[in-house]
Amino acid sequence: MDTNAQIIHPGWLRAMHWINALAVVTLVMSGWRIYDATGFMGFEIPAVLTLGGWLGGAIQWHFAAMWVLAINGVLYLMLNIVTGRLWRKFFPLSPRALIADLKAALAGKLAHADPRHYNMVQRLAYLFVMLDSVLLVLSGLVLWKSVQFPLLRELLGGYEVARRIHFLAMALLVAFVLVHLTMVALVPRTLVHMIRGH
Repeated sequence: MDTNAQIIHPGWLRAMHWINALAVVTLVMSGWRIYDATGFMGFEIPAVLTLGGWLGGAIQWHFAAMWVLAINGVLYLMLNIVTGRLWRKFFPLSPRALIADLKAALAGKLAHADPRHYNMVQRLAYLFVMLDSVLLVLSGLVLWKSVQFPLLRELLGGYEVARRIHFLAMALLVAFVLVHLTMVALVPRTLVHMIRGH
């Protein structure tokens, strides 16, 4: 092992990334099974893509993964703030640079020369997924304990609206994961960095 290799992702970040990945997959697949029990959006998700086998089993998987994601997410945010990584990696944001990076991305010319620095598209995408995760947790609380969180329920427009918000936020998270995996396929060394750290 090269001791002079510069660390791109510290160990705590890599561990939390993979814990989050497992939790998100579990949450999405069990959430789809829970959704299929009601089908309130008018379509069904193929059973092969779901987890839990039945509604009760899916709910157990969902709650278990929810706690993992929530605890891991809070620790991730705290460590990013305490170490200063949040400000270094995700800020400042520049609308002009974002437009330039979006154009480059659509043309297949977005630079990934220095994996230690996120381009504007990456910054926005990662900040989006953080906020989307918060929305998932808040709307999930309404679905789980609607009576105990009446103010939150009303702020989200009531139980039925919160259910749709939760589903939409989940769909946006899945879209992020698909784009993320596509980018990893296009720039495979990013996967090596997330496994080895350098």
